Amino acid sequence: MKFADICCALLVALIWGLAFLATKFALQELSPLQATALRFVIAALPCLVVRRPNVSWWLLIGLALTLYVAQFLSQFYAIARGLPLGLAGVIVQSQALFTVGFAIFAFGEYPTRAQAIGIGVAAVGLLMIAGTVGHELSAATFAIAMISPITFALGNILLRGVRDVDMFSLFCWGSVIPPVPLLLLAFAEDGPAETMHAFVHMSPVVLASVLMLGFGSTTLAYWLWGRLLRDYTPAQVVPFALLVPFVSAVASAVVFGERFGALRLAGMLTVIAGLAIMVFLSRRPPPLEAV
Repeated sequence: MKFADICCALLVALIWGLAFLATKFALQELSPLQATALRFVIAALPCLVVRRPNVSWWLLIGLALTLYVAQFLSQFYAIARGLPLGLAGVIVQSQALFTVGFAIFAFGEYPTRAQAIGIGVAAVGLLMIAGTVGHELSAATFAIAMISPITFALGNILLRGVRDVDMFSLFCWGSVIPPVPLLLLAFAEDGPAETMHAFVHMSPVVLASVLMLGFGSTTLAYWLWGRLLRDYTPAQVVPFALLVPFVSAVASAVVFGERFGALRLAGMLTVIAGLAIMVFLSRRPPPLEAV
């Protein structure tokens, strides 16, 4: 990878890791539906000056529902219910397991032996984390959180079919779709008056958090991530996503004083180890040149 692209990948990991903190700050005053809707209202603003990409509306809708609505709404609900931010980062990045699995059905791409081992190791880690359910982490919260990596993986599969498309335009226009259904759901669940009051009376910290989620974590980071996936193989790009849980865990420990029990911490490290095996040991050696 070019040095500039390595810097872009590191920037994405930093932004996504810190986005978990912004989410927790936003949820101190906004409901999950309100925060998710406002995130994509902000992310869609560049569409006022950016031309729609040459893709079907069905693809945009599919990306919006998987990569955006389902992934982030489940994240926000889980964090609002007490999911620790460091654990949230690990769970979200387990999307690599599901991406490999879905690729079997979508493209007939079977995992290598190293990927299979990595999937097994990461699955053991998830089971270890599931074993901590019942204390401050409920089974329902864990189940809601697991929707995020599954739908993230589905969005990755849809992105695989995108070629010769401007990624900034794609992700901006993908953000046009979520606000309407999310706002309607927010009006139904929280009430129109309460929702508008929450939007108008946000504190500066919450406003900054939502702007970071909309412009930084969605518009900027997803544009960079999509461009990297377009220009390089997943094996070259995905390793940088492994930094996200570490950024979120360290940041949440510093800002919110989050700590993890031995079993949950071991499970988190096991998941990351499994993902690392999938990424670093599954690269096939280049073919030998004829002499």
